[in-house]
Amino acid sequence: MNEPVHLPQKPVRKAVAKPGKTAPNRTNDPARTMAGILEVAMAEFAEKGLSGARIDAIAETTHTSKRMIYYYFGSKEGLYVAVLEESYRRVRAIEAELHLDDLAPVQALQRLTEFTFDHHLGNEAYIRLVMNENIQRGQYLAQSKSIQELNVPVISSLQRLYDRGVASGVFRAGLDPIDIHASISALTFFNVSNRHTFGLIFKNAGQSKQAQALRRQNIVELIVRFVCV
Repeated sequence: MNEPVHLPQKPVRKAVAKPGKTAPNRTNDPARTMAGILEVAMAEFAEKGLSGARIDAIAETTHTSKRMIYYYFGSKEGLYVAVLEESYRRVRAIEAELHLDDLAPVQALQRLTEFTFDHHLGNEAYIRLVMNENIQRGQYLAQSKSIQELNVPVISSLQRLYDRGVASGVFRAGLDPIDIHASISALTFFNVSNRHTFGLIFKNAGQSKQAQALRRQNIVELIVRFVCV
């Protein structure tokens, strides 16, 4: 009986990636990957600012690569702008769910102020990002193509709210909704942005839950008294 003949096998050629910009083959869910990168980058930029943040650290924490991050966001600065946009998008998305149009004018103004206070108090990373970008004089936020559109709804909503209040005789005429928005932001922003220095100087005065609840109530009252007749 003849012995079986073993023919030599042809060597298997490994596929070689073609040069050029190709999508990283690390995930089948790019949206999820980008969301994860944004989440980690938000904390990194908030803590260290643009200059101090490291793409290597973001890549390591997200179990991705610098190449993948640059593929999705173009550059470190591009990722930073995307983080700023996402920060504003989140707060505006929640504001849209407050249903202010369904509330009486004074109640709606109270709800908006309370939400802004609570959001800022619970999101120090957002406050630090805004502070850092102001140190940069807004030059990176100015590069965003969507930041204006993202923030139009809050002023439009406040305009409708204010107009209803004026028409019903509970709000005084002649106020600018952007100025009302600025006043709400100023009072609630300072509560977080300056809490470390303020707490140090005044020996942590106003840092307890009870003190924050009273501060929240006082800010709401300040805004309502400012707007009402």
